[in-house]
Amino acid sequence: MRIAILADIHSNLAAFEAVLEHVGPFDQVWCLGDVVGYGPDPNECTERLRGLLHLCVAGNHDWASIGKLDTANFNREAAMAAHWTEETLTPQNRDYLLSLPERVVQDDFTIVHGSPRHPIWEYISHIFVAQPNFAHFDTQFCLVGHTHIPVIFQETEPGRVQILPFEAGIPLPLGDKRLIINPGGVGQPRDGIPDASYAVLDTEERTITYHRVPYPIGETQAKMMEVGLPPRLIIRLSYGL
Repeated sequence: MRIAILADIHSNLAAFEAVLEHVGPFDQVWCLGDVVGYGPDPNECTERLRGLLHLCVAGNHDWASIGKLDTANFNREAAMAAHWTEETLTPQNRDYLLSLPERVVQDDFTIVHGSPRHPIWEYISHIFVAQPNFAHFDTQFCLVGHTHIPVIFQETEPGRVQILPFEAGIPLPLGDKRLIINPGGVGQPRDGIPDASYAVLDTEERTITYHRVPYPIGETQAKMMEVGLPPRLIIRLSYGL
């Protein structure tokens, strides 16, 4: 099977469509949460995902946009976007987001948004956070999003973790070690590269390949300005921050 692994679409339809065009033929989408939030197309992105053969877990912005998570811990702009999204979502798309589980186990993969320890909210951005999280899933691999930064953490032996090179376009053999894999963000990259980020899992070859895809950022920014989303959220898309 060829599986498109997407995280943090964040209501950015232009980025989502660019990724779907770039990936080519695939059998399924695995979405790691935050379908909505920040961007101008929450209904369009949710409906596009619902129309694909897919599985999806809940992210913090998905929950915030349906009133399931208090935005008190969000920054001001993120909270504003979440409230706008809540007012914009159709009942059908709200119900879909409400139905999303916190965790899915699929074959050798545990799928969460934040971390296996705290699926909705914890950021795995450093080795010292990744290391204890290996004790919180039983499969060989765990897929996470939330940070919007592509990275692979490998458990070399119990209690010891390293970061593996994750180069765009180069298939990485999955091997026999346990891994925590983040494909980066589709709709709001934060590693200083504005191109959409995603990965492809080939279950027959047992490889994962990370990709970057340019998309019409100005199209998304114009929509954000039109609906009155915060300027900082608009500007940051140009810089991948």
